[in-house]
Amino acid sequence: MVAEPDHLNQMLSRLKLTAIRDQLDNLIDEAGRQDLSIREALTFLCEREIARKDQRRIEMCFGLARFPFVRDVNDFDFEAQPSIDKAQIRELATGRFIANGQAVLLLGPPGVGKSHLAVAIGRQAIIAGYTVLFVPAMTLVAQLAKSHAEGRLEERLTHFAKAKLLIVDELGYLPFEPDAAHLFFQLVSRRYERGAMMITSNRAVGEWGTVLGDSVVATAILDRLLHHSHVITIRGESYRLREKRRSGLLRNPAPPKPANTQVTGGSVFNGDEGSVSNVG
Repeated sequence: MVAEPDHLNQMLSRLKLTAIRDQLDNLIDEAGRQDLSIREALTFLCEREIARKDQRRIEMCFGLARFPFVRDVNDFDFEAQPSIDKAQIRELATGRFIANGQAVLLLGPPGVGKSHLAVAIGRQAIIAGYTVLFVPAMTLVAQLAKSHAEGRLEERLTHFAKAKLLIVDELGYLPFEPDAAHLFFQLVSRRYERGAMMITSNRAVGEWGTVLGDSVVATAILDRLLHHSHVITIRGESYRLREKRRSGLLRNPAPPKPANTQVTGGSVFNGDEGSVSNVG
């Protein structure tokens, strides 16, 4: 029995095998040229269908993630930032930290590539099959505060807790409004050991009490973030400033200041390495 083309297309549509349906003649011709057996031809057709579905999923997830730009790990200039362990970044790009619900903190001055790495790792996570949401820190807390005032905080927390990886960009560029730290704490607590987080910040963790406006809440947040974490401190110079320096518009940078260590809420946060230890 030979299936009529229209009937075959209807069955493929009903089974949602749209890649096979849309390329059917070309795929059959290709299978014939390769002299494939029936089993091999079915495998070939299924591979094309899966590839189409994967590509559509990736494109849809890229849109839902709301990345501000396109970046790739291979495009990052590791030679310009020797403080970064290239192998560590490539390991993070595999997404294993997401499967384990861990946190990644990318710390360093403006312009050293923190957001580039966050977007690049986030895009690789989507390709690996994870869902990702990217949001600037101030946008995040503004939305939480607005939802709280409207009695919809639970709804907004659920929204930000849904993605397998939540990337919070530029924490510390502006101080939080009063009570925003408590809202951020609720989100961190909800994701703790259940959903991975990646946070970029121009401030060492020892300064987060000042940024968040509440040292006690900052300690509670860091306690959860640092429990299962990868802390990457970038000490290089801003890419943008480096170009201006090469053109002679800027002088050479001043020697770096010694790292600060701050005692907050019963823990010591080292401002350079981002480590935490308890104090008696």
